[in-house]
Amino acid sequence: MLITTKYYDVPTKLDPNGSPVRIFVISPSVQNYPQAKFPGVIVFSEIYQVTGPVERFAGQIASHGYVVACPSVYHEFEGPEAIPYDVEGTDRGNKYKIEKRVEAYDEDATLATDLLMSLENCTGRIGATGMCLGGHLAFRAAFDPRVLASVCFFATDIHSATLGRGKNDDTLVRVRNGDLAGKGELVMIFGKQDTHVPRIGRDLIRTTLDDANVTASFLEVQAQHAFIRDEHSKGRWDAALTRSLFTFMMEVFERTMGRDLGPRGGSSGAPEHIC
Repeated sequence: MLITTKYYDVPTKLDPNGSPVRIFVISPSVQNYPQAKFPGVIVFSEIYQVTGPVERFAGQIASHGYVVACPSVYHEFEGPEAIPYDVEGTDRGNKYKIEKRVEAYDEDATLATDLLMSLENCTGRIGATGMCLGGHLAFRAAFDPRVLASVCFFATDIHSATLGRGKNDDTLVRVRNGDLAGKGELVMIFGKQDTHVPRIGRDLIRTTLDDANVTASFLEVQAQHAFIRDEHSKGRWDAALTRSLFTFMMEVFERTMGRDLGPRGGSSGAPEHIC
């Protein structure tokens, strides 16, 4: 399926400079069907904003029949351009990550969801995904009842509660308080060799989700951090594993928001005994 790309500069309320958040939107394009509608997916980027690898990842989702929104979340500090994958860029991205307020990250997610739901070519059924910082933001997007599924790749700072200004986020606190109860499906994907999220941190996230009775899948694979990044990956990119997990993600999206299932009910209506 062919895709087109445009962007929207959306006003924010929490940016002290009054700067809008630029949201890149990648849409499927089906010839001779100008009124076609598709589900929406928010793709949250790593600390480098919307880089080539992030745009290509988002484009692949769009080509499967989804309208994809990619917010540039560092609008408080600089323009929407991608931050380089080098030492200076990494330091800059990590600096912004803990200077931005957590509630401002949440506002960006809300605005991206609002935008998708306002688009004529979107059905209003929304999912989210992201990597690294973006994995954490996709996790927090799941608190919004409009987000029906979140697939989080190697989400950082959840286990340590160190996202945002003051390095004291409330992500797992909200899970314990039941803020994900009855919400969409959550998928957590981590590499076992990921030094950013050690085993004790992964165990904490998994246990917290289980104890809160969240509808969640937890995958641990033989990979390092950023294994899905196809550029400047420091030798960590695993194309075959990425393809496999991308397929898994698309199954989740297709099942949860890829089609309109009607109102949710309490019974499947299936017979009690099936051989």
